[in-house]
Amino acid sequence: MDANKIVARAKGILLTPRTEWPVVAAEPDTIAGLYSGYILLLAAIPVLVSFLASTVIGVSVPLLGTYRVGIAAALTGAVVRYALTLVAVYVVAVIVDALAPTFGAEKNRLQALKTVAYSYTAVWVFSILGLIPGLALLAGLGGGIYGIYLLNMGLPSTMKCPTDKTVGYTALTVVITIVVGVVLSLILNALGGLGLGVGRGLTGFGQPTVTGTSSFQPGTPGGALQNWSRQIKAASDQAAAAQKSGDKDAQSKAMGALVGAALGSGGKVESLAPDRIRTFMPDAIGSLKRTQLQVQRNGAMGMQVSTATGTYSDGTQHTVTVTIADTGSLKGVFGFASGWGGIEQESQTDTGYDKLYKSGGQLIHEKWDSKNNSGEYGVIVADRFSVTAQGSADKIDDLKSDVAAVNLAGLEALKNEGVQPN
Repeated sequence: MDANKIVARAKGILLTPRTEWPVVAAEPDTIAGLYSGYILLLAAIPVLVSFLASTVIGVSVPLLGTYRVGIAAALTGAVVRYALTLVAVYVVAVIVDALAPTFGAEKNRLQALKTVAYSYTAVWVFSILGLIPGLALLAGLGGGIYGIYLLNMGLPSTMKCPTDKTVGYTALTVVITIVVGVVLSLILNALGGLGLGVGRGLTGFGQPTVTGTSSFQPGTPGGALQNWSRQIKAASDQAAAAQKSGDKDAQSKAMGALVGAALGSGGKVESLAPDRIRTFMPDAIGSLKRTQLQVQRNGAMGMQVSTATGTYSDGTQHTVTVTIADTGSLKGVFGFASGWGGIEQESQTDTGYDKLYKSGGQLIHEKWDSKNNSGEYGVIVADRFSVTAQGSADKIDDLKSDVAAVNLAGLEALKNEGVQPN
């Protein structure tokens, strides 16, 4: 296992896929070689991130503090998840190979495994963002969306799929990936609910409606995907031209534009500086006074995320944590979720509920536990800013008021702040 070659291949697939896919397709390899020389290492990244997040960083629980999973239990879960991830990659590859004739492509088990493994690179690498509290869902969505783009671009090279049939092949593969993820998640639940997460972030696609062999009905997820793919192609062509020119500045700008287009953000976005985002955190919310404030800006893979976290308390039983996050270039992921992705979720228990829904054009997360009088309420502003209140309250409406105390209109006015168009 050559780490330098693995890193070089991952960078090539993520940053210059148009030129990297033909190289991948032409390389002599074996299924065992792909696993030992690439998949085994890359697939371990999200497992390691999940392990660290649950054991070292911990999970914040309202009123109770930070909960950390025991090393033994977390390690057992990590091993099972890792094994099933490796199985999932091969299962999807087998199905992709079987479907090849349906889309005029060539059956080849090795090439199918290359297609799936290298498309998964985005999911595996983007999972690193999950180490930043609150960004696990965004990491899954961002990796999933970019992985779909990589898959759509790679099929003509690896599976010899006609270009006018790649969108349909891609869409069906996405559905298959979701189904395989659900099945393996059920297996994990049977083993104790350890959680797999394969296909997480893609469940909003559903089954696209096809109007022909190479197009989707306008307004459907497939239609949006097709339009998005055209934008990606333009940005990719720009990146390829910059790569040939040898101009480092042009290459840097082109890569930023490609990442922005892939994430649907319309370009590279510089998130708000810490001093700027802290001005949106109120000194007090109703009778609750701010007792602590932390602001920071983090970057990874050319993307930035700024956060401001404030703790508010009335000195007795009520404590609320308010978090404002500027997702920068990841704002396109929020747009996907609240727009054509159609993502929503709802579950109920004897003492409360947890739901994700769209209201007034905004994506909202609402969670409440009547037994402990605690919950969480969050809203996405302008498909870019996340504002969340979490903690104890008499009712969920109190947490809604806490979010409303933030200058949401002021944040919305900054939706184009720092955006560098493609």
